[in-house]
Amino acid sequence: MLRERVRAGVKAAQARGVVFGRRCGQRIKSDKLAPKVLALVAAGHSYRQIGWQLNLSKNTVLEIVKRDRLKQQAL
Repeated sequence: MLRERVRAGVKAAQARGVVFGRRCGQRIKSDKLAPKVLALVAAGHSYRQIGWQLNLSKNTVLEIVKRDRLKQQAL
């Protein structure tokens, strides 16, 4: 019974236009630090060193580099 009411409420909210889940493109900190990250990568620093210096995770540094490489390929 509870599950049915929750699902009905979710469907009603979606019909009203409510968006569920994480918003796309909300990377405020990594977007702000992207130029510094790319400069340090170009200087030959490792992703772990860059993450440690800028207080980012290694995976965030990797994602910044990936996005930049995809952008460069698209041009």
